[in-house]
Amino acid sequence: MDALNEPFDLWVRNTSEVLTVEGTHREPAEVALTPRVGACVGVRKGRVAFVGREADLPPGALTDATEIIDAEGGFVGPGFVDPHTHLIFAGERSTEFDLRNQGATYLEIAKAGGGIVNTVSATRAASEEELARLALPRMERLLAQGVTTAEVKSGYGLSLEHELKMLRAVRRLGALSPLELVPTLLCAHAVPPEYQGRRGEYLDLCINEILPAVAREGLARFCDVFTEDSAFTVDESRRLLLAAKALGLTPRLHADQLTACGASALAAEVGASSADHLEQVTDEGIRALAAANVTAVLVPTSTLFLRMRPYAPGRKLRDAGVNIALGSNVNPGSSMTENLALVLGLACLENGLTAAEAYWAATRGAAQCLGLQRQGRLAVGDTGDLVVFGCRSYRHLPYHLGISHARVVVKGGQVVFRARMDCCP
Repeated sequence: MDALNEPFDLWVRNTSEVLTVEGTHREPAEVALTPRVGACVGVRKGRVAFVGREADLPPGALTDATEIIDAEGGFVGPGFVDPHTHLIFAGERSTEFDLRNQGATYLEIAKAGGGIVNTVSATRAASEEELARLALPRMERLLAQGVTTAEVKSGYGLSLEHELKMLRAVRRLGALSPLELVPTLLCAHAVPPEYQGRRGEYLDLCINEILPAVAREGLARFCDVFTEDSAFTVDESRRLLLAAKALGLTPRLHADQLTACGASALAAEVGASSADHLEQVTDEGIRALAAANVTAVLVPTSTLFLRMRPYAPGRKLRDAGVNIALGSNVNPGSSMTENLALVLGLACLENGLTAAEAYWAATRGAAQCLGLQRQGRLAVGDTGDLVVFGCRSYRHLPYHLGISHARVVVKGGQVVFRARMDCCP
């Protein structure tokens, strides 16, 4: 039998609509989501093989071996892509959360020995196996939200030994869970304690030792840097990112989060795939991102968690033609949550996006940021990553604030999560 005529392994029927998300960010988002009212989805050998009416189902497409999912009137869309996470870490920082609620700022806590350095100490003390074990429940919570692909950063090792350990833990973790992981090196996250007062020497270590070692082992696809005068300056970030680019790693930046330091312009200059955070981005920075086709990754749960204002100007970024992606930024210090449903709601309430724009940003917009051609959409031939939701429309997701409506999650054509009870609108 011709492979194209083989039966489907998975069949999803009785939907309100299927969002195939085949458009571009330059179209109105409602158009870019390319909804197919009442469509069904067939998956064969891990890839989407059919999207259309049940009446147009090819002969022999369904057999007793085909797994059939009844959407029960809910909508179906591609698996979410989380383009910004720090899933690998040890320890926790609830005391710092309490201090912030009493008025302490992020920078004040960091100067007192807390912040990233706190997590570095705990992460260095953990083994590769332990780091993977600790991250597994976080991954499971993302899956339950409908996330099927997630980027994961290092950045809590801050030495050759421990940055390699973190990235190897990402690789180990990828074999333990169906969640697809995209690794990023973030050795320039902060200056480690042993290099305090010697930031230039630590940057040299990153460029001359850590970057080449990571590239040799193929442990990361991207290289990120926290660009702030309190972390790494624009000039220091440029040195690191150009060195990473020469080794085949694509640049990314934590950009203009705490101050308008010019990181967005740097992202455009070095051809970064994304500039993330952007709470303090200027109009000039927005124009630079748009001209260079750099994705803006918004992480509104982090802005909320840190009790900061303003939120990133999602409306202005979108209107300027910038591709938008949404991430959870799950991490122990500034966004201890895997709740992508809350991210969608905040993106509408605080970043100024519409429901359609937020949905685009959590699917195709995020996939494009990570250079993924077949994720974040449901065209024929794409990876069979999809979510059956317990509500009739994507508009319900940000409206029912912080509540996941993912009823069934499919990764590569295999069911990897079923909600214990149907989500109710």
